Amino acid sequence: MKSIYTCPHCGKKTFNPWKKAFAGQLNSPGKVCMECGRKCVNGKGATIFNAVYSLIAFALIVVVYLKTPDWRGTSLDWVAYYEVFICVGLFLSILIIPKAVNAFFFKLAPAIRIDAVK
Repeated sequence: MKSIYTCPHCGKKTFNPWKKAFAGQLNSPGKVCMECGRKCVNGKGATIFNAVYSLIAFALIVVVYLKTPDWRGTSLDWVAYYEVFICVGLFLSILIIPKAVNAFFFKLAPAIRIDAVK
């Protein structure tokens, strides 16, 4: 896969969408640039998007879980049949959607996390 994203440290195109998707948000250790060896992460926008999306999806999981017994016998009866699949799908979307969005929409930023030397 071709590198199309520039490193914020050295300015060279060393990140492809796959590597950028797994760079993580500001609280993650990040991915190492192949040119300069410094770590990069997705910026503030990616962190905010991940937090907002995860909270909304988790709230939907809770609503589906708690409200499904009330919906039996109504026009939303189909939710009771697919409740487990809906909850599992929402949980998987918490893991997949932010990475897919990070791969294409947010800028890379220098990693600010300080890790202990091993």
